[in-house]
Amino acid sequence: MAKRAAKTANAMDYSEHEKTYDAFLKLFVWGTAGCVALLVAMAFGFFGGGGLIGGGLLFIVLLATFYFAL
Repeated sequence: MAKRAAKTANAMDYSEHEKTYDAFLKLFVWGTAGCVALLVAMAFGFFGGGGLIGGGLLFIVLLATFYFAL
């Protein structure tokens, strides 16, 4: 009985592993895109004269652009 348990404990579920890896990659890509969009929008709002409204609108536009580009 113990040999059977050890044998199944070492087996990997490759389909679940690939699903988890794909989800991690999507999260990483969207996290990076969100950070880039936020930094660009903040730079535009603070230094480009866009203010809060302009920076917020640019952030939304950049996220929409990333959605269609990715």
